[in-house]
Amino acid sequence: MHDQTVKSARRVFEIFECFAEARHGLALKDIMDRLGYPASSASSILKSMVTLGYLDYDRDTHVYMPTLRMPNLVDWIKPARFAGNNVLPAMQRIHAVTGETVCLGTQSDLYAQYVHSLCSDRPAPYRQKPFTVRPLTRSGLGWLLLSAHSNDRIEHFVRRINYETLDRSERVRLPDLMERINKVRADGYVFSRHTVVVGGGMIGILIPDAPDGRRLAMSVHAPVERLEEKQDLIVSELRAAFPAGSEAGAAVH
Repeated sequence: MHDQTVKSARRVFEIFECFAEARHGLALKDIMDRLGYPASSASSILKSMVTLGYLDYDRDTHVYMPTLRMPNLVDWIKPARFAGNNVLPAMQRIHAVTGETVCLGTQSDLYAQYVHSLCSDRPAPYRQKPFTVRPLTRSGLGWLLLSAHSNDRIEHFVRRINYETLDRSERVRLPDLMERINKVRADGYVFSRHTVVVGGGMIGILIPDAPDGRRLAMSVHAPVERLEEKQDLIVSELRAAFPAGSEAGAAVH
């Protein structure tokens, strides 16, 4: 068991080094060819790395991509993702104006993931950490990201999620989910209250035209009471930073 654990750990880092050398996304076969791994072993490790938030998986292209969780190995991702864009300056400005935590999120297959954050020093029921992974259908960030997909695509995600959910009581009801998503589309932003953590909430908006083509969202996190007090200010600042973001999901059906 000890030897197997060492081998698995070594393969995880070899995969990261493989991405660092390639400097682009890789499919399962690419990794197998480069490293000589058996298909079953490579597939299991990659799936675990996606679940833990270290890799992003694109179901359409079958390509894996490192997240920002290992900056020493993949420090080329950040400038590639944000070059020529006002995302990071906007985060800093909204953080300064609101005094609250500001996060950047994206979709990773069936999950929503926070990839960057500027944390507030003010009291909060939880501290939003970068690289935190949330359920795509059970989080404010997930509803926001799903709002930009077509209804057929959302139904596809729900079928896959429910297929992988063993507890029937935790399976997603599509009509309930669509009610939430249609409200996000109508409002042009999401306001999630007590969804993941009791007492905590977030207000977020889609970011249009991300530099690398990935769908991004920016959100402000705080206790629900503070978000309600600052709702108009937060929504105004988000819309001013990304004026097309509030309309990004409105035309998708």
